[in-house]
Amino acid sequence: MPPDSSVVWTTYSCKNYTCLINRKKKQKGFNDCKDCFDLKGRERTRWTTPDDGLNFGIDEVLAMRKPGTVRIGLDIGGGVATFAVKMMERNITIVTSSMNLNGPFNSLIASIGVVSLYMSISQRLPFFDNTLDIVHSMHVLSNWVPTRVLHFLVFDVYKVLRSGGLFWLNHFFCAGEQLEEVYAPLIRSVGFNELK
Repeated sequence: MPPDSSVVWTTYSCKNYTCLINRKKKQKGFNDCKDCFDLKGRERTRWTTPDDGLNFGIDEVLAMRKPGTVRIGLDIGGGVATFAVKMMERNITIVTSSMNLNGPFNSLIASIGVVSLYMSISQRLPFFDNTLDIVHSMHVLSNWVPTRVLHFLVFDVYKVLRSGGLFWLNHFFCAGEQLEEVYAPLIRSVGFNELK
């Protein structure tokens, strides 16, 4: 964890990293990332150990491609960049997009040596076509995103991925019938093949 002095805390309810680490015990109400600053907690094993039948570990996903062919990628809504750090351990560079919602996510990301990118999911991805080997998203892309915006983004993901690139859509949430009636056809219509 970087020193507290590396952040200007005035806009946050927590005024240091210790408060952010402990907020899961004290904070009431919904917050998608109550424990994500606790790098010694769940974040320590996230992405390496699948926690149920719907989640995949990094090594399982990377095994779908020939070794060395996944080199660079994007994590949309990367939280505190745990995914990028785990990929860095495997010699894969991941640019992480995150927002400073209720915590200094981008300050932490930059301090641990990951490139942090500020971007909106309603705008074109800031990459040339056919440049990325993997695009990952967890919790960000789901049924809360208007269907037209989601279709635009999925198409843009397809464009920036190289031939054979991976789009890892993790924890996509929607009603069961929405998956088969709306979202799976939307993703397939862009040109993706489902691997798992």
